[in-house]
Amino acid sequence: MTEATATPLRLVLVDDHALCRTGLTDLLHHRGGMQVLAALSDPDEVLRVLREQRPDLVVLDLRMPAIDGLTLLRRLRAEGVDTPAMILTMSDAEADLSAALRLGVRGYLLKDMEPEMVIASIERCARGELVVAPAMTLKLARMLEGGPAAGADRRGQLASLTEREREILDHVARGESNKAIARALDISHDTVKLHVRHILAKLNLSSRVEAAVFAVEARSEPDGGR
Repeated sequence: MTEATATPLRLVLVDDHALCRTGLTDLLHHRGGMQVLAALSDPDEVLRVLREQRPDLVVLDLRMPAIDGLTLLRRLRAEGVDTPAMILTMSDAEADLSAALRLGVRGYLLKDMEPEMVIASIERCARGELVVAPAMTLKLARMLEGGPAAGADRRGQLASLTEREREILDHVARGESNKAIARALDISHDTVKLHVRHILAKLNLSSRVEAAVFAVEARSEPDGGR
Protein backbone atom coordinates (compact mmCIF):
# COMPACT_ATOMS: atom_id res chain seq x y z
CA MET A 1 0.00 0.00 0.00
CA THR A 2 1.03 3.57 -0.42
CA GLU A 3 2.26 5.53 2.58
CA ALA A 4 -0.30 8.31 2.11
CA THR A 5 -3.44 6.20 2.01
CA ALA A 6 -4.78 2.83 3.12
CA THR A 7 -6.42 2.26 -0.26
CA PRO A 8 -4.64 -0.65 -1.97
CA LEU A 9 -2.85 0.02 -5.23
CA ARG A 10 -4.85 -1.32 -8.16
CA LEU A 11 -2.70 -3.13 -10.71
CA VAL A 12 -2.97 -5.02 -13.98
CA LEU A 13 -0.22 -7.53 -14.79
CA VAL A 14 0.72 -8.56 -18.32
CA ASP A 15 2.95 -11.60 -18.83
CA ASP A 16 2.77 -14.55 -21.21
CA HIS A 17 3.86 -17.10 -18.57
CA ALA A 18 1.04 -18.34 -16.35
CA LEU A 19 3.48 -19.21 -13.55
CA CYS A 20 4.88 -15.68 -13.55
CA ARG A 21 1.39 -14.19 -13.48
CA THR A 22 0.35 -16.40 -10.57
CA GLY A 23 3.55 -15.87 -8.60
CA LEU A 24 3.58 -12.11 -9.06
CA THR A 25 -0.11 -11.84 -8.20
CA ASP A 26 0.48 -13.77 -4.98
CA LEU A 27 3.53 -11.65 -4.09
CA LEU A 28 1.86 -8.30 -4.70
CA HIS A 29 -1.45 -9.24 -3.08
CA HIS A 30 -0.33 -11.16 0.01
CA ARG A 31 2.99 -9.48 0.74
CA GLY A 32 2.47 -6.10 -0.88
CA GLY A 33 -1.16 -5.49 0.08
CA MET A 34 -2.01 -4.54 -3.50
CA GLN A 35 -5.12 -5.34 -5.52
CA VAL A 36 -4.34 -7.20 -8.74
CA LEU A 37 -7.38 -6.52 -10.91
CA ALA A 38 -6.25 -8.89 -13.65
CA ALA A 39 -3.22 -10.90 -14.74
CA LEU A 40 -3.36 -11.24 -18.51
CA SER A 41 -1.50 -12.32 -21.64
CA ASP A 42 -3.99 -11.42 -24.41
CA PRO A 43 -3.38 -7.89 -25.81
CA ASP A 44 -7.04 -7.27 -26.65
CA GLU A 45 -8.06 -8.25 -23.13
CA VAL A 46 -5.43 -5.92 -21.70
CA LEU A 47 -6.88 -3.02 -23.68
CA ARG A 48 -10.43 -3.81 -22.51
CA VAL A 49 -9.50 -4.20 -18.85
CA LEU A 50 -7.45 -1.00 -18.73
CA ARG A 51 -10.30 0.97 -20.26
CA GLU A 52 -12.90 -0.50 -17.91
CA GLN A 53 -10.95 -0.78 -14.65
CA ARG A 54 -8.61 2.24 -14.91
CA PRO A 55 -5.90 0.81 -12.58
CA ASP A 56 -3.17 2.83 -10.92
CA LEU A 57 -0.45 0.99 -12.85
CA VAL A 58 0.03 -1.65 -15.53
CA VAL A 59 3.07 -3.92 -15.16
CA LEU A 60 4.28 -5.27 -18.51
CA ASP A 61 6.61 -8.09 -19.45
CA LEU A 62 8.92 -7.22 -22.33
CA ARG A 63 9.32 -10.45 -24.29
CA MET A 64 5.97 -12.01 -25.19
CA PRO A 65 5.19 -14.09 -28.31
CA ALA A 66 1.88 -12.46 -29.21
CA ILE A 67 3.15 -8.90 -28.84
CA ASP A 68 6.15 -7.50 -26.98
CA GLY A 69 5.56 -5.16 -24.06
CA LEU A 70 6.76 -2.00 -25.80
CA THR A 71 4.67 -2.63 -28.91
CA LEU A 72 1.67 -3.23 -26.66
CA LEU A 73 2.39 0.01 -24.82
CA ARG A 74 2.54 1.92 -28.12
CA ARG A 75 -0.81 0.41 -29.08
CA LEU A 76 -2.34 1.39 -25.74
CA ARG A 77 -1.18 4.97 -26.12
CA ALA A 78 -2.45 5.10 -29.72
CA GLU A 79 -5.83 3.92 -28.43
CA GLY A 80 -5.91 6.72 -25.87
CA VAL A 81 -5.16 4.56 -22.82
CA ASP A 82 -2.88 6.60 -20.56
CA THR A 83 -2.51 4.19 -17.61
CA PRO A 84 0.95 4.63 -16.06
CA ALA A 85 3.18 1.70 -17.05
CA MET A 86 6.29 -0.05 -15.87
CA ILE A 87 8.35 -2.90 -17.30
CA LEU A 88 9.22 -6.09 -15.37
CA THR A 89 11.52 -8.24 -17.49
CA MET A 90 14.52 -10.54 -17.69
CA SER A 91 16.17 -8.26 -20.26
CA ASP A 92 19.04 -6.12 -19.00
CA ALA A 93 19.80 -4.81 -22.51
CA GLU A 94 20.57 -1.10 -22.65
CA ALA A 95 18.58 -0.79 -25.90
CA ASP A 96 15.45 -2.13 -24.19
CA LEU A 97 15.87 0.25 -21.27
CA SER A 98 16.34 3.19 -23.66
CA ALA A 99 13.28 2.26 -25.73
CA ALA A 100 11.14 1.84 -22.62
CA LEU A 101 12.13 5.21 -21.17
CA ARG A 102 11.46 6.93 -24.50
CA LEU A 103 7.91 5.57 -24.29
CA GLY A 104 7.52 7.18 -20.88
CA VAL A 105 7.46 4.14 -18.59
CA ARG A 106 7.72 4.91 -14.90
CA GLY A 107 9.92 1.97 -14.09
CA TYR A 108 12.19 -0.70 -15.51
CA LEU A 109 12.63 -3.65 -13.14
CA LEU A 110 14.35 -7.01 -13.53
CA LYS A 111 12.74 -10.30 -12.58
CA ASP A 112 15.78 -11.38 -10.56
CA MET A 113 15.34 -8.50 -8.09
CA GLU A 114 14.51 -9.33 -4.48
CA PRO A 115 10.73 -9.60 -3.94
CA GLU A 116 10.63 -6.81 -1.35
CA MET A 117 12.48 -4.48 -3.72
CA VAL A 118 9.98 -5.27 -6.48
CA ILE A 119 7.11 -4.40 -4.13
CA ALA A 120 8.78 -1.17 -2.99
CA SER A 121 9.61 -0.19 -6.57
CA ILE A 122 6.04 -0.71 -7.74
CA GLU A 123 4.78 1.42 -4.84
CA ARG A 124 7.21 4.19 -5.80
CA CYS A 125 6.16 4.01 -9.46
CA ALA A 126 2.52 4.32 -8.43
CA ARG A 127 3.45 7.49 -6.52
CA GLY A 128 4.88 8.97 -9.71
CA GLU A 129 8.57 8.24 -9.18
CA LEU A 130 10.80 6.94 -11.96
CA VAL A 131 12.44 3.71 -10.77
CA VAL A 132 15.14 1.68 -12.50
CA ALA A 133 16.60 -1.62 -11.28
CA PRO A 134 19.92 -1.03 -9.50
CA ALA A 135 21.63 -3.39 -11.96
CA MET A 136 20.62 -1.03 -14.79
CA THR A 137 22.01 2.15 -13.24
CA LEU A 138 25.33 2.08 -15.07
CA LYS A 139 23.53 1.54 -18.38
CA LEU A 140 21.29 4.49 -17.57
CA ALA A 141 24.35 6.57 -16.78
CA ARG A 142 25.81 5.82 -20.22
CA MET A 143 22.50 6.76 -21.83
CA LEU A 144 22.46 10.09 -20.03
CA GLU A 145 25.98 11.07 -21.06
CA GLY A 146 25.78 14.55 -22.48
CA GLY A 147 22.80 15.37 -20.20
CA PRO A 148 22.68 18.00 -17.46
CA ALA A 149 25.22 16.25 -15.24
CA ALA A 150 27.76 15.62 -18.01
CA GLY A 151 30.92 17.64 -17.66
CA ALA A 152 29.76 19.08 -14.33
CA ASP A 153 32.16 19.48 -11.47
CA ARG A 154 30.80 16.52 -9.51
CA ARG A 155 33.51 16.83 -6.91
CA GLY A 156 32.48 20.39 -6.14
CA GLN A 157 28.79 19.49 -6.14
CA LEU A 158 29.32 16.57 -3.78
CA ALA A 159 31.28 18.87 -1.49
CA SER A 160 28.10 20.91 -1.08
CA LEU A 161 26.38 17.92 0.53
CA THR A 162 26.54 17.21 4.24
CA GLU A 163 27.96 13.88 5.40
CA ARG A 164 24.43 12.64 6.11
CA GLU A 165 23.26 13.70 2.63
CA ARG A 166 26.16 11.81 1.05
CA GLU A 167 25.23 8.77 3.10
CA ILE A 168 21.63 8.97 1.94
CA LEU A 169 22.74 9.51 -1.67
CA ASP A 170 24.69 6.23 -1.48
CA HIS A 171 21.51 4.44 -0.36
CA VAL A 172 19.51 6.09 -3.15
CA ALA A 173 22.12 4.88 -5.66
CA ARG A 174 21.45 1.32 -4.46
CA GLY A 175 17.79 1.74 -5.35
CA GLU A 176 16.51 1.78 -1.77
CA SER A 177 13.19 3.36 -0.87
CA ASN A 178 12.85 6.15 1.67
CA LYS A 179 11.40 3.68 4.16
CA ALA A 180 14.36 1.33 3.74
CA ILE A 181 16.82 4.20 4.15
CA ALA A 182 15.02 5.38 7.27
CA ARG A 183 15.28 1.91 8.78
CA ALA A 184 18.94 1.53 7.84
CA LEU A 185 19.94 4.90 9.31
CA ASP A 186 17.49 4.83 12.23
CA ILE A 187 15.91 8.13 11.30
CA SER A 188 12.33 9.08 10.44
CA HIS A 189 10.83 8.66 6.99
CA ASP A 190 10.04 12.39 6.86
CA THR A 191 13.68 13.20 7.63
CA VAL A 192 14.81 11.05 4.72
CA LYS A 193 12.33 12.76 2.39
CA LEU A 194 13.64 16.17 3.47
CA HIS A 195 17.26 15.11 2.90
CA VAL A 196 16.41 13.74 -0.57
CA ARG A 197 14.77 17.05 -1.52
CA HIS A 198 17.88 18.92 -0.35
CA ILE A 199 20.16 16.55 -2.29
CA LEU A 200 18.20 17.04 -5.52
CA ALA A 201 18.20 20.81 -5.06
CA LYS A 202 21.94 21.02 -4.33
CA LEU A 203 22.86 18.78 -7.26
CA ASN A 204 20.38 20.51 -9.60
CA LEU A 205 18.63 17.22 -10.35
CA SER A 206 14.94 16.47 -10.77
CA SER A 207 14.56 12.80 -9.79
CA ARG A 208 15.96 9.99 -7.66
CA VAL A 209 17.05 8.17 -10.81
CA GLU A 210 19.20 11.14 -11.84
CA ALA A 211 20.63 11.24 -8.31
CA ALA A 212 21.49 7.54 -8.51
CA VAL A 213 23.18 8.05 -11.87
CA PHE A 214 25.10 11.04 -10.48
CA ALA A 215 26.34 8.94 -7.55
CA VAL A 216 27.44 6.07 -9.81
CA GLU A 217 29.27 8.44 -12.17
CA ALA A 218 30.95 10.17 -9.24
CA ARG A 219 32.15 6.83 -7.85
CA SER A 220 33.54 5.90 -11.29
CA GLU A 221 35.87 8.93 -11.34
CA PRO A 222 39.52 8.28 -10.42
CA ASP A 223 39.23 9.97 -7.03
CA GLY A 224 35.76 8.58 -6.38
CA GLY A 225 34.21 12.00 -6.81
CA ARG A 226 35.31 12.93 -3.32
